[in-house]
Amino acid sequence: MPDHYVRGGGTNAGALDSWFALAHLASKTKLIHVGTMVTPIPLRPPALLAKMVATVDVISNGRTFLGVGAGWLRREFEAYSEWNESSVRVSKTEEGLKLIRDLWTKEKVEFLGKYYRVEGGVLEPKPIQKPHPPLLFGGSGPRMLRLAGKYGEIVFLPPDLKLGFAEAKNIVLDSAKESKRTGTISFAAGSPVNESGHGPAEYIPERFQHAVLEAQKNGCEYFDFSVPENGLLDSMGDFARNVIPSFT
Repeated sequence: MPDHYVRGGGTNAGALDSWFALAHLASKTKLIHVGTMVTPIPLRPPALLAKMVATVDVISNGRTFLGVGAGWLRREFEAYSEWNESSVRVSKTEEGLKLIRDLWTKEKVEFLGKYYRVEGGVLEPKPIQKPHPPLLFGGSGPRMLRLAGKYGEIVFLPPDLKLGFAEAKNIVLDSAKESKRTGTISFAAGSPVNESGHGPAEYIPERFQHAVLEAQKNGCEYFDFSVPENGLLDSMGDFARNVIPSFT
């Protein structure tokens, strides 16, 4: 699910709290994985977010992931949190992730950062997944791409990247090498966008089949299916019946 309390474009259309909704979905399902695409980490206190995600991981028996972004919707931050310039939001994102991972993996946390502070932090029960639920990065700027290489398990590279796909992927992989991290990184590609570049394109099976083929050529293991809300279920059904079987 997207993770926003208000929507972009100036609309006042409603939005559910994603982690409450995901907890409900997790309790009603047995196989699918549930998570966000993506959570603006600076929007909430990271210790509370760590608890929310851990709770969903327990309820789902290890089927959640945390989407990671720095946030972009100014009016959302001004309404529910605090708006900062981009460089500060990215710094808060990294510091928040360090705190979240500490709470997920350590028995007791003492954390004193520039933006966040925790004394005697104890998060129990821990997430089911070890060492922690996967982090899915969705930012496309160079700093966020480097953070993705340092911390992410899955990296989503959207179709409207200012950088080319190969260049962005190399930034992620170079950062992973420099940080000497362990574990693998998987990549995800996205659905076509509309002519404005700010929303999903109309569902045309042939166009989406081409997008999946390009994702496959680029070494992606995941594809983000995104279409306009009008006709969503019909589009999703056609994609499942006529596009997915071509690649399985």
